Amino acid sequence: MTRRRFRYVPFTIEQDQTAEPEYAARCVSGDETECGAESGTHSGPGPVEEWQRRHTQETGHRRYRRTFGDYAVMRPPAQLAELVRTDGGTA
Repeated sequence: MTRRRFRYVPFTIEQDQTAEPEYAARCVSGDETECGAESGTHSGPGPVEEWQRRHTQETGHRRYRRTFGDYAVMRPPAQLAELVRTDGGTA
């Protein structure tokens, strides 16, 4: 069995600026069963909040499950990134 030793590399986790985040809401009001109405997916919170307001006005429902999704990238420290570029990726 081959052993390998990996040293700690302090990567940072950042939101991927090349991909839009996603916002959505689902109505979970109801005693026996949830309403289940959904806002659809949007690239910002504004349209989702407006959908919630309208849905509450129309139905009286007040409880929602909101979701947010995005993409993340792992960024190595600048020194390691430079080494990978100059060494062909064998850092």
